[in-house]
Amino acid sequence: MTIDIKVPQLPESVMDATVGEWHKKPGDKVARGENVVDLETDKVVLEVPAPQDGILEEIIQAQGVTVVAGAVLAKISAEAKESTKKAEVAASAKAPANTAVKEELSPSVRRMVAEHEVDIKQVKGSGKDGRITKQDVEEALKHKPTPNEAKSSSTSGGGGAREEKRVPMSRLRARIAERLLAAKNTTAMLTTFNEIDMKAVMDLRAAYKDIFEKQYNVRLGFMSFFTKAVVEALKRFPDVNASIDGNDLVYHGFFDIGMAVSTERGLVVPIVRDADQLSMAEIEKQIASYAKRARDGELTLEEMTGGTFTITNGGVFGSLLSTPILNLPQSAILGLHKIEDRAVVVNGEIIIRPMMYVAMSYDHRIIDGRQSVQFLKTVKELIEDPSRLILEV
Repeated sequence: MTIDIKVPQLPESVMDATVGEWHKKPGDKVARGENVVDLETDKVVLEVPAPQDGILEEIIQAQGVTVVAGAVLAKISAEAKESTKKAEVAASAKAPANTAVKEELSPSVRRMVAEHEVDIKQVKGSGKDGRITKQDVEEALKHKPTPNEAKSSSTSGGGGAREEKRVPMSRLRARIAERLLAAKNTTAMLTTFNEIDMKAVMDLRAAYKDIFEKQYNVRLGFMSFFTKAVVEALKRFPDVNASIDGNDLVYHGFFDIGMAVSTERGLVVPIVRDADQLSMAEIEKQIASYAKRARDGELTLEEMTGGTFTITNGGVFGSLLSTPILNLPQSAILGLHKIEDRAVVVNGEIIIRPMMYVAMSYDHRIIDGRQSVQFLKTVKELIEDPSRLILEV
């Protein structure tokens, strides 16, 4: 009996998908529920499981093909238990020692292995039962020759060919590029800057971070402070929390804050919903969960849909100053940067303080310059005196 593996029902607003990596090849045994192929959409990666035990008979849609919901991806030949058992024995006899480990790779590890062309036979797994983790692959990449090193070695003998590699852009990265260009081309985007003295927050964090982590089982970072400060500023300047829909201005009576997260596949923005109703511990837990699941490719479309304002933190990569691009249809985005000791004047004296440049890009069609400056100044004042966050003054 032959069974079809079909494209599952796609999330709302997603019209089609691109066939990604096939994890099985014709003739391979598949188990019910085992991931057979990845489908890339412009927002998430979907795993397509085998509907039944059997043998992968034929791949209908090759990698890179665009498919819609219900399309047949491959065919499985359902085998009798006896023949399946024989196939298992034969496969186990021929398979190298790490084949079982390879089949147990997580989606994020499989993508990393494929993107960087890592030979997992050379990777020693440190996870449970010898499973290969992302850290194992990253360690292997440290010892893998860079393109320049490979080129140097290939041309050291003289006259080697100059190599280049062409890789199709992923659906997610293409969609990111499309949205960034749309933001630049369809909005009157402007950026205003300020700087924040982080000493008060850093002192508060140093004093209570151990107690906080022990009580809530999550680290106390800076993002919860900025989230709370942004929410308070949005309450005072509702235009910044609004968006344009055709000829209408839509004022949002809620505070869904997007958190830009960098992943191997590109930038994603999961949403911390109703941030005004969450404690700092709840905000930190959501951010930590989103960051981990974003790196593992496990975020759902619903978790990345919506949002009224976005915070992006380039400081974690060492950025000192930048101009963030709007996350449409939102009208503003706050960019955080590296904390660096600088000489500043306080009460007429020059002292060293941990300072952070902040940048707010905004749509000038809906937000006036005065509002943007006052909004950013409000965030600055709340962070420099965090007790005001508690008192909401």
